Amino acid sequence: MALRKPPLREAHAARDAKFTEFGGWDMPVEFDSIRTEHTAVRESVGIFDVSHMGEIEVSGPDATRLMQRLTTNDVTLLDPGDSQYAMITDAEGTILDDTVVYRLPDEETNRYLFIPNAGHDEEMHDRWTSHRDEWELDARIANTTEEWAMFAVQGPDAKDAVVAAADGDVGSLSKFEATYEDVVGVRSWVARTGYTGEDGFEILCPVEEAETVWNAFVEDHESQPCGLGARDTLRMEMGFLLSGEDFDHESEPRNPYEAGVGFTVKLDTEFVGRDALEGIYEEGVEEKFVGLKLLDRGVPRHGYDIVDSDSHVVGHVTSGTMSPTLGEPIALGYLPVEHADPGTTLCVVVRGQEKRAKVVSTPFLEDK
Repeated sequence: MALRKPPLREAHAARDAKFTEFGGWDMPVEFDSIRTEHTAVRESVGIFDVSHMGEIEVSGPDATRLMQRLTTNDVTLLDPGDSQYAMITDAEGTILDDTVVYRLPDEETNRYLFIPNAGHDEEMHDRWTSHRDEWELDARIANTTEEWAMFAVQGPDAKDAVVAAADGDVGSLSKFEATYEDVVGVRSWVARTGYTGEDGFEILCPVEEAETVWNAFVEDHESQPCGLGARDTLRMEMGFLLSGEDFDHESEPRNPYEAGVGFTVKLDTEFVGRDALEGIYEEGVEEKFVGLKLLDRGVPRHGYDIVDSDSHVVGHVTSGTMSPTLGEPIALGYLPVEHADPGTTLCVVVRGQEKRAKVVSTPFLEDK
């Protein structure tokens, strides 16, 4: 199957970006270097093309009921322009996807936008449609992924860049608030959200206007173009989950309590997987998602074993890298609760050699 392409694929290629396959999309992994891009986001401002993320719109009289029953958080808490992080789970409480849900401030009082991960948009559209029909709810569901470009402007100077590019007072948005606003003359959905641990915004604009918005930030507002490589190292430093690595319904089945995102689960609401998750909450989990720092030289990678002092395998790495900010090798993974306390010393097996590692709290950056 041919890879899906973001609207600016050719423009990125003309800038000599390197590409990688991710979630069925052909996406820029770096423009200059991962370290340069990572540092720009931590110290100034960078812009990511994240048009591989999905967009599903849900509207109509029963839109709130449908969203409530298919996500783990409480959408009734959202005022127009608000958003929340949530999980999408199956009947056993296993994570199918994580998402951000927006309540749109449109004329219809029940209108939502949620963001599935790359390659999950069709699956989630089908899931919403089938459950709507099964439950006989009055709601319209539209997969609008191909209609939108999505850019993430992130970093300490992101606010200045976005305020300078937008007509309205987007700088007054609080975290997880969003609004429609003109950005360099293009009507866009502007949200105070991101995936880097820095202040920032995510901007959705029509695909036909994508180049106008991108070029304005890169050329006029000195935003460093960034690829998925820096996005990955930045989110790892924060301990953020990555779909397909830190959880996957087939290869890494996890529930929200194991994955450290139990705060997204509102057991006083009714949703698919609620009863199973209530049981897990009451009984407790056997494994936890943790951070690790390597004390010896070596870079941990996805799939590497974690062993105890007797070389018994007790867990595995789901994500790992050399932290550009810390200059230290870091990892994320799952461990039995008896090994998961910060300060516990274990080893990560790197290319056949046991490298000493210490369990630490996330985020790895103390000031984030």
